Amino acid sequence: MSEDQADTENKSHTDGGDDVGEIVNGVTVNGRRGTDYVAVDKEDDTESLYSLVCIIIGSILFPDSKTSDAYSSPLLQRIRNSVSENGPKLREASRKTSREILQWTRQGSPLRSLLVITMGTIALLTTMALAVFALFFVAATANAIIISLLVSLAVAGGFLALFFLSLTAIYIGALSVAAFVISTAAVSAVVCVLIASGWIGFFYAVWLGARGSLRFAKQVTGLAISGNSTQ
Repeated sequence: MSEDQADTENKSHTDGGDDVGEIVNGVTVNGRRGTDYVAVDKEDDTESLYSLVCIIIGSILFPDSKTSDAYSSPLLQRIRNSVSENGPKLREASRKTSREILQWTRQGSPLRSLLVITMGTIALLTTMALAVFALFFVAATANAIIISLLVSLAVAGGFLALFFLSLTAIYIGALSVAAFVISTAAVSAVVCVLIASGWIGFFYAVWLGARGSLRFAKQVTGLAISGNSTQ
């Protein structure tokens, strides 16, 4: 009787065919189930834009103490070394930061999108104001240097000293006026953006409150009607 039972078990194992196979990691190899492959995303080890800027500034102001001539090297050399080392990473850091901001914006409400747009507009206006002032500063400096060189080749003596004094006063006055005008325009634009964004956010909040109140009123009315109908 036991021999017949053993024969039937062996027969059942041999008749299993493709349904019975070697089990690897809990999954049959020759069976109907296949091996599941889980895709593992590689972690992005790229620094963000903020961390990269901090690294650049830190390497300039606080160089590596392991280097023997870290603090003895001139400032321009440290700036050049830091920019040449971390400059190529700025593109990837900017892309990573923009992706993170875009993902953070999509995960929130429209108020978060309004906040991101407002801050981006303010940053853009500030950058444009600084760029315009820098261009004006470079142009004024170049003109002052060229004019002073030409005049120094033509005249000499007390008249030259008086001319340089007046040129310096004009140069400082022009830069002061330019800084005042550019800063006033930038601050006015930033204030206008803040006011517009505030009004947009206020009207959107009022609209959300009105929609929530209408929805609540509909629910209360429906409950009251259903209660009266049951009575």
